[in-house]
Amino acid sequence: MKNVRQANINIRKDAWVEINLESLAQNIIEIKKGIPKDKKFLAIVKADAYGHGSTMLAQTMLASGVDAFGVSSVDEGLDLRAVKIKAPILVVGAIPLWAIEAAARYDIAFSIFNEEHLNACKDVFERTGFKPKVHVKIDTGMNRIGVRSEDAVEYIEKVRNADYLTFEGVFTHLASAEEPDETQKQVERWNSVIDNIDTTGLLIHIQNTAGTFAYDFKSNMVRVGISLYGMYPDLPEKINYKPKLKQVMGLKGRITNIHEVKQGEGVSYCHKFVAYEPARVATIPIGYADGVSRKLSNKIFALVNGQKIRQIGNITMDQMMFDLGDVEAKEGDVVTLLDDKELSLDSWAEILDTINYELTCRLKVRLPRIYVR
Repeated sequence: MKNVRQANINIRKDAWVEINLESLAQNIIEIKKGIPKDKKFLAIVKADAYGHGSTMLAQTMLASGVDAFGVSSVDEGLDLRAVKIKAPILVVGAIPLWAIEAAARYDIAFSIFNEEHLNACKDVFERTGFKPKVHVKIDTGMNRIGVRSEDAVEYIEKVRNADYLTFEGVFTHLASAEEPDETQKQVERWNSVIDNIDTTGLLIHIQNTAGTFAYDFKSNMVRVGISLYGMYPDLPEKINYKPKLKQVMGLKGRITNIHEVKQGEGVSYCHKFVAYEPARVATIPIGYADGVSRKLSNKIFALVNGQKIRQIGNITMDQMMFDLGDVEAKEGDVVTLLDDKELSLDSWAEILDTINYELTCRLKVRLPRIYVR
């Protein structure tokens, strides 16, 4: 018997993403086994928790041992505050200067790395009385955002002396955690900063998910993302530990039609599949507008009533078809496209030559999410 919650979303559709909260909780417990107890655990829930639904997952994460949340924008932080999440929140990306006031008012920390950020923080404090909470972002080699490592010590000193903000932390991001040699270059730049500043009372964080599993750097907090949701990032050959994970996201739809296709007849647009013998074809209401790439056409499988069936024909905007073969099925039966076993997002990512992160984010487009435990 499953306990079920559903997000506040229109669910008048015979297809849905299923999120297993029990698997989420177990993943966090497994990950924490390899993290030193004196290090805090920040859960990355940006992009709506990689498409899983951050506001629905946050309480389970906190109950399982997460200390703080990482988001990509002030708006994502406000979404968490709106559902009464009081835990620390950090915007790990850059925010526009005009968003600093909202961040300060709602106790959302954010990244800073230039003089404009300091001036804007001062302006907000003088106008409102709210002290912005900040983490200095250091660019050690990602070349995305951040103060360059050779300029970081001087900048951090300015931040520490600024009485109009609350200085909470210093961090950087690993560009290639799966490559030890490249990572070592970043670590050397990181250490050149950390060894030359007063870190008393600061959160110091460099390890992303792969970095958490593979290295032990000078830090007192780790940032874990994709593995919360049961998938692994690219990892170096040698790691400290690899937790046992279960994919949190599933994808299901009900059969809306079953019909016979004669030998030699084509299925779907362009007839990329032609029946070499009579076939029973089932249609489900999931397509590329729901986040399932058209490039998966004729390359994936699903389960119905415990039996594997093959997807056939081009995946269309709103629907896709399957060859039932000898499998007993009827209209209304549930077809499982993704689960935590052999029907994995990793298998789709391999077909598409992309990463699992991208696929979880795609599936939030218009499919309702159902939460089970």
